[in-house]
Amino acid sequence: MKRYLTRLPAMAAAVCSVATLAACGTDDAGTSSTSKPAEAKKKLKVAMVTDIGGLNDRSFNALAYKGLKDAKSQLGVDIRAVTSKSNADYVPNLSSLARQKYDVVFAVGFLMAEATDKVAKSFPDTKFAIIDFSAAGLKSKPKNVQGLLFKENEAGYLAGYMAGLYVKDKGGEQVISTVGGQKIPPVDGYIAGYQAGAKAANPAIKTLNGYSQDFVDQAKCKELALNQIGEGSQVVFQVAGQCGLGAVDAAKEKSVLAIGVDSDQGYLGKQMLTSALKRIDKAVLSTVTEVQGDAYKGGQDTLFDAKTDGVGLGKVNADGEKLLPKVEEVKKQIASGEVTDIPAEVK
Repeated sequence: MKRYLTRLPAMAAAVCSVATLAACGTDDAGTSSTSKPAEAKKKLKVAMVTDIGGLNDRSFNALAYKGLKDAKSQLGVDIRAVTSKSNADYVPNLSSLARQKYDVVFAVGFLMAEATDKVAKSFPDTKFAIIDFSAAGLKSKPKNVQGLLFKENEAGYLAGYMAGLYVKDKGGEQVISTVGGQKIPPVDGYIAGYQAGAKAANPAIKTLNGYSQDFVDQAKCKELALNQIGEGSQVVFQVAGQCGLGAVDAAKEKSVLAIGVDSDQGYLGKQMLTSALKRIDKAVLSTVTEVQGDAYKGGQDTLFDAKTDGVGLGKVNADGEKLLPKVEEVKKQIASGEVTDIPAEVK
């Protein structure tokens, strides 16, 4: 029986009715239940705007949407998800939802910071939450934006520790690698942690890294991964959303191992050593719960880490199973503060 470091419910494919918003991109609206949950203070309207990866990226955006659906089923809220086709869609999509009086609007991703800052300033009565960006880091410091942050470096460290142990036991070229989407803090947090964890487990290891400059085009990530495998990489960690699925495919094609990102991607095949998780679904659900309970933290950040089970590892394959006890011990050390100073920047 496969074991888990962090139990994450499997994501179902997001299927919902399509309606048209007075905005760019496409829109997925959840139909609400006819019966109101007991003791609910208010029937909230909750929405999210994806980045260009869309709801079917099987990673970042899909997890945020899962959190929205969990809020619908557990809290009885009405939900809507709007998909952005390009960066130019962010401001009109966020603005449209604010005009429609949604109680809280989630901006999914670091790259939406400028748009979120602009729209939040224009709609001060609407509550916003942005994933992977600090509220304090927004230019106008709006009090109606809550930052949802994750210690990706801790999840990366655990994944790297397992990868380092794997190649040490396997022998051969002591090389592992990472394929990042863009050089931005959430991506580099994973990568820096991965490199540090691998070296802690296996000081002789060599780490390779490259950026596709894309979070969608799988061919770009596959090409990077194939080049890294050609240089001896035995484990490829994809940190590039939908694009990174190409890196996973390269690992399968060349009979090496891969590590997924954000969501549990173990279902992609036996080549998946594990996945580095961040519980975006948990962050979305907890934020909606706070809004419903009049405890919204506008102008502040909420941090999700190993101690709060906000980051961790997903399913492991047969190769990872025998390494799991050592990695679980390391997770306990991170959560207790025994392991500290995990880097979050790639040098």
